[in-house]
Amino acid sequence: MTDSETLRDEPSEPADDLTAEPAEQQTAPGSGKGPAARQGSGVGAAVKEFVIVVAMALALSFVVKTWLVQAFWIPSGSMEDTLLVNDRVLVNKLTPNPISLHRGDVVVFSDPGHWLEAMPRRDRGPIVNAVRDALTFVGILPSPTDDHLIKRVIGLPGDHVVCCDTQQRLTVNGSPLNEPYVKAGAVPSSIRFDITVPAGKIWVMGDNRGDSEDSRYHDPSGTGKEGSVPISDVTGRAFAIVWPLNRFAWLSDYPLTFGSVPAPKATATR
Repeated sequence: MTDSETLRDEPSEPADDLTAEPAEQQTAPGSGKGPAARQGSGVGAAVKEFVIVVAMALALSFVVKTWLVQAFWIPSGSMEDTLLVNDRVLVNKLTPNPISLHRGDVVVFSDPGHWLEAMPRRDRGPIVNAVRDALTFVGILPSPTDDHLIKRVIGLPGDHVVCCDTQQRLTVNGSPLNEPYVKAGAVPSSIRFDITVPAGKIWVMGDNRGDSEDSRYHDPSGTGKEGSVPISDVTGRAFAIVWPLNRFAWLSDYPLTFGSVPAPKATATR
């Protein structure tokens, strides 16, 4: 005798009709508890479960997008050949807090002061627009970068960044940079500058130096004060290309390039 059999109550006398339902289980006509009603109840439960699962997934996506990781798409060629137009990147929003920024990081930041021209938004109709906005809001679709920029960190607060030495290399705190990420054929900078990055800011440049309106283009005083980006404007650090799939790659901060850069000699000023 199996365990299941020992738990089953067996009648002391044979049942008169083995096919008959117990009286309490029989369904009276018109009671609303027949097979159709039970089937409808099952469909309703399935729909309810589906709605709950979708709501939880959207809530989780929103939490991840707001505090942990957010996807962005690349609209321009200012970071070629590291990033190409229409690439999708994942951005770690734990940088710059609690994870600190490093030289060489690729960062996304909000427009610090009219760097970007207004871009017309493609109108796909009220329904598609609403769905797109909702999916972007919760993090299902990548965010457009029409009010954000993506560049590489070259200087941290207090760093002395100069273009260029006798070999046409950028220097940071006197240390020359060999920059393998710069677009092939481009010079490190056609604009000469000698700046010190103010406190609470970073100096950023695109990898496609000939087609990137970065810190160099927005620093009319030549001191670094206007062109440097407030760290408070940084959304996060881009760490991977995830679309298209054949472009998947981790984004490096090039420790061999920046590892030998010494700390700044003077404290950054505001």
